[in-house]
Amino acid sequence: MIDPLLPLLSLGGIAVFALSGALLAAQLNQTFVTACFFALLTGVGGGTIRDVMLDAPVFWLVDPLVAPIILISAAAVWITPAKLWEGRLLEWADAAGLAAFSTLGAGKALAYGVEPVPAMILGVITGCAGGMLRDVVAGVPSILMRPDLYVTPSALAAVTAAIMMLCGIDETLALLVGSVVGFTMRAAALMWSLQLPAYTRASKPEADPPQ
Repeated sequence: MIDPLLPLLSLGGIAVFALSGALLAAQLNQTFVTACFFALLTGVGGGTIRDVMLDAPVFWLVDPLVAPIILISAAAVWITPAKLWEGRLLEWADAAGLAAFSTLGAGKALAYGVEPVPAMILGVITGCAGGMLRDVVAGVPSILMRPDLYVTPSALAAVTAAIMMLCGIDETLALLVGSVVGFTMRAAALMWSLQLPAYTRASKPEADPPQ
């Protein structure tokens, strides 16, 4: 029997990711059609890649609620005053979707018999791909290339949920805990600009000029 909280977690992740896509379109002064497209791309991009890799039915083609949720999210951005969406709401919505999708991706991969480490990696792909596709299509710097933590919270969410499920903990609880842990790290990164150290190559000493 499927826990009724799981579809709610999935739809919640889709809604906030779709919201982030529509918000970006609004910030770029695009049309409502573009807002819907960005919402769709962000909301289902990572999950679609996951399902194709798992050779599973693509989730948004078989769930009748996904498309309406995405359209409602886009419409909510479009018809409400712009001042409601000012500030860092795009980043917060993306953070919530990132955490939820990362855990769901890892959980679905485990359910399909994927080995633990590849399942965790697939969770990261599920969480990050939608935002990456959104930014690439919009022509803005990819969120993956920004200095603050992004992939790391996704990985933490996926690993936490997967380890808990492998230890026999209830799937719903594992997914919720993983989502909270991942979102907390991403929130901390947004508030305090947490970063991992970047790679730097030591410069080679200049060769002595010919004598």
